[in-house]
Amino acid sequence: MTNDLTPFFTSSSGHAPAPCDPMAERAIDREERHGLRAIRNFLKVRNSYDVLPMSFRLIIFDTSLSVKESLNILIQNARGPSGCTGIVSAPLWDSKASKFAGLLTTSDYINVIQYYFQNPAALNQIDQFRLDSLREVEKALGVAPPETISIDPERTLYDACRRMLESRARRIPLVTSDSQTERPHVLSVVTQYRILKFVAVNVSDTQKLRRPLGELLLGTYDNIATASMDTPVIDVIHILVERSISSVPILNSEGVVYNVFEAVDVITLIKGGVYDDLSLTVGEALKKRSADFPGIYTCSLTDGLDTIFDTIRKSRVHRLVVVDEYFRLKGVLTLSDILHYILLEGENDEA
Repeated sequence: MTNDLTPFFTSSSGHAPAPCDPMAERAIDREERHGLRAIRNFLKVRNSYDVLPMSFRLIIFDTSLSVKESLNILIQNARGPSGCTGIVSAPLWDSKASKFAGLLTTSDYINVIQYYFQNPAALNQIDQFRLDSLREVEKALGVAPPETISIDPERTLYDACRRMLESRARRIPLVTSDSQTERPHVLSVVTQYRILKFVAVNVSDTQKLRRPLGELLLGTYDNIATASMDTPVIDVIHILVERSISSVPILNSEGVVYNVFEAVDVITLIKGGVYDDLSLTVGEALKKRSADFPGIYTCSLTDGLDTIFDTIRKSRVHRLVVVDEYFRLKGVLTLSDILHYILLEGENDEA
């Protein structure tokens, strides 16, 4: 079978075809480079305002609020179209200092669970635990606290993406200054998904990104944390905290991907401040998802980012599980991986 990715020169003397210079650029590589350059140029002329929808809901929590209260508010006020949780993060505001104080995410709730698992004697005090104590939890667990990053919405999307990559954040709050009082004002939160979908919808050059994942080795393919349907949820929470990850593929004994347990699934289990469901198995916990949960998104090592951007344009995707033809796990591709690639791949060569 001919490999159409390997170009050949034909000898005018009638001799057998000779392979081209291995240093010569392939057409698929050239198209990839042009596509990446077009995406970066697009991000450098658009700002964060351009990504915001015409209308949106923003929830901001004062740091004096309890963790339980914040969880209940998120669940009550952030319903998705199918009744599932649509918003799982919120900017924090320190009213005493009148300043932006970071971002509350599912990772914070999971850290709190891990903390009380390690300190069961303190579990009866969990309802009084305040948001301004979250950094103490991270210090006790030995996990790196997220940086309190933000960006002015007038800055370019390229700048926002670079800030997210530098801090390993999956979302970034837009904070501006009031022109009259000069006090900070939280406008909204921009996520990696929203930025990548904005690119997918507006940059046709994403169709030039046809180099296969197996060639790019984009994503994680070694030492992947996994679990089974019989794994207790609390064990998966330990993995999420220890690895600083947001999901764990669920496999059967043959390595076939059944599902993915996500950090957001934990929120469903602890709503109302009840923590008994954490003793459930993964299989039992996943039954609590909405009946119209969209499922997991997969891709193969032969797929290019062109098809993955098509998926992002059509569906709300946060990660893709890389599988073989038998649906066995090969790797995990996150939006952070994609963002890192389109921003930094070949950037030094362009400079």
